[in-house]
Amino acid sequence: MDFSLTEEQELLLASIRELITTEFPEEYWRTHDETSTYPREFMKALAENGISMLGVPEEFGGIPADYVTQMLALMEVAKCGAPAFLLTNGQCIHSMLRFGSPEQLKKTAESTAATGDPAYSLALTEPGAGSDSNATATTFTRRNGKIYLNGQKTFITGAAEYPYMLVIARDPEQQDPKKAFSLFWVDAKKPGIKVNPLHKIGWHLVSTCEVYLDNVEVEESDMVGEEGKGFLNVMYNFEMERLINAARCTGFAECAFEDAARYANQRIAFGQPIGFNQMIQEKLALMAVKCKNMRNMVLQTAWQADRKESLRVTSSLAKLYCARTALEVIDDAIQIMGGLGYTNDARVSRLWRDVRCERIGGGTDEIMIYIAGRQILKAYRE
Repeated sequence: MDFSLTEEQELLLASIRELITTEFPEEYWRTHDETSTYPREFMKALAENGISMLGVPEEFGGIPADYVTQMLALMEVAKCGAPAFLLTNGQCIHSMLRFGSPEQLKKTAESTAATGDPAYSLALTEPGAGSDSNATATTFTRRNGKIYLNGQKTFITGAAEYPYMLVIARDPEQQDPKKAFSLFWVDAKKPGIKVNPLHKIGWHLVSTCEVYLDNVEVEESDMVGEEGKGFLNVMYNFEMERLINAARCTGFAECAFEDAARYANQRIAFGQPIGFNQMIQEKLALMAVKCKNMRNMVLQTAWQADRKESLRVTSSLAKLYCARTALEVIDDAIQIMGGLGYTNDARVSRLWRDVRCERIGGGTDEIMIYIAGRQILKAYRE
């Protein structure tokens, strides 16, 4: 594996840095974070500069890019302190290319091109069905040539901003849980949909909502993928989502590390910069090792994705390691920066709040261990 950057990749990362540092400084993020405002100008700018169009097919105005390049871009956005958790466009395209219809793929790409926003939110989690997806209670029933969705979803990211939802529901008449679940493409403004935003510790720049579905009418053509294979398609979607989670965690950790290193050179205590203190040097050295390990893990997993290898284990391990380790790095950055690090004037406090969610969303730490652990044991069973 050779992860040296191509000239095109270097230019791409330089353009991301220039865009964010010149047009979207930290004050922009601090204001949007404090007011819980979705950064539409930023998302539009990413689309106009082709950044959120990476991986979108050319026929839809996109820019062909392998997964290594997409993850490099995502890490760079996060490294610049921007909310990389908003960039799920690549994940949406990835899923629709695999199991969506041509019309659904077209809508996904056109929505991204027009606004920069992801086309749809993933309406999967329910009050009684988080990690246990088999407990999903939302149903779909057929009546008079239509399909009707009924149920409640919770912790749905972007439900108040994104134009569509990808809803998983079960056929109440199907007793086999492996064949009971199907996915549906749903216009978020359809009658019968009620969205209530939740208040959170972090991720203030995008909504996380409860979604109520009361006899929401959809067409047969709105089914995404084959009937009864919704659960399998969701599992495939999660493989890429976990790689994306790991990438943005890596970028956020690198951002915090660089802020802490700069601060250690500037902050004077006992007549000299605190970076002269060996305990501070030890923190920075270990933070650097962790950032390097995270980046290497993300790039190796992306390389495997480009080779069309299964990411079931590697993306789970990458997410587990990067989510935990990023939190450690950012926490050490706060410690180095002391009282300032604990204020909203320092972006490390925002990064710390936002990254904590990564150990929950997309699959909890415990589920990552369960998935990877089973496969590791299986490989050494014989």
